[in-house]
Amino acid sequence: MQLVVLAAGMGSRFGGLKQMEPMDDYGNFLLDYSIYDAKKAGFDSVVFIIKKDFYEAFRDSIGKRVSKIIKVEYAFQDLNDLPSGFKVPEGREKPWGTAHAIYAARGLIKDDFIIINGDDFYGRDAYLTAFKYLSSLKKDAVGKYANVAFEVKNTMTENGSVKRGVAFHDEDGYLTKLVESVIERKDGKIIASPLEAKQGASFEVKGDDLVSMNLFCFTKDLIPHLKEKFPLWLKENINVPKSEFLIPAVVDELVHEGKATMKLLSTSSVWFGVTYKEDKPGVVKSLKDLVNKGVYKEGLY
Repeated sequence: MQLVVLAAGMGSRFGGLKQMEPMDDYGNFLLDYSIYDAKKAGFDSVVFIIKKDFYEAFRDSIGKRVSKIIKVEYAFQDLNDLPSGFKVPEGREKPWGTAHAIYAARGLIKDDFIIINGDDFYGRDAYLTAFKYLSSLKKDAVGKYANVAFEVKNTMTENGSVKRGVAFHDEDGYLTKLVESVIERKDGKIIASPLEAKQGASFEVKGDDLVSMNLFCFTKDLIPHLKEKFPLWLKENINVPKSEFLIPAVVDELVHEGKATMKLLSTSSVWFGVTYKEDKPGVVKSLKDLVNKGVYKEGLY
């Protein structure tokens, strides 16, 4: 099974390329720990989705390190990678979003896979949970997706807002709605503001409500769905300056069309990440604590 890493973002709120920020005394990035955990869980290859501009720096640092333990491939998210008949509008600079990032790797994804953000720490149990789920599926299963979801209170930073997919589910634990939102604390409440206007106004969420951290489990049939839906999305949104083709929105559509189901999976892992520069000291300390507890060895590799 494949691990697909969304690592093309430049980390504007962080103030730099946060995927390539050392997080321990050995120069390892947060992503090194994710790859290490995924390999331990059973994943046997990784596809990094990055911008071509920093391919050499990425390959010569983390790529070189993790290639010692896992097969490594690269896909490039490019603004000009559009279906036939479409071209980038004048002035467009913002990437097309997370679903487009996976679309960029369409030629490399050959197996069932999971996706993760390159700047999030999910914890080993999250990968074990994902691998167990995909391993439980019948050969050539289609539309059997899952999300390893976290309680929203465990995914926030004290330093600003975060983007999360608020997950609504039925009594059997299957997703009924996924709303990609900006989440922040306001007046003692946790408020989610949908990124797409059509998904409604801002609403309050409770601390133990589940959110997606973009750790999705997909059967490989997602790729044909992306090829079909991307042109349709472009017809409606290509001239909207900051519009994004987002994977939660695609999943939500497929679920409502009856083409897929999305199981919400629980994990004992605790998330942390570096949305802002001010988050780094806490992340460094958390990793060091895990090393001291023996979860990771000194230097990792």
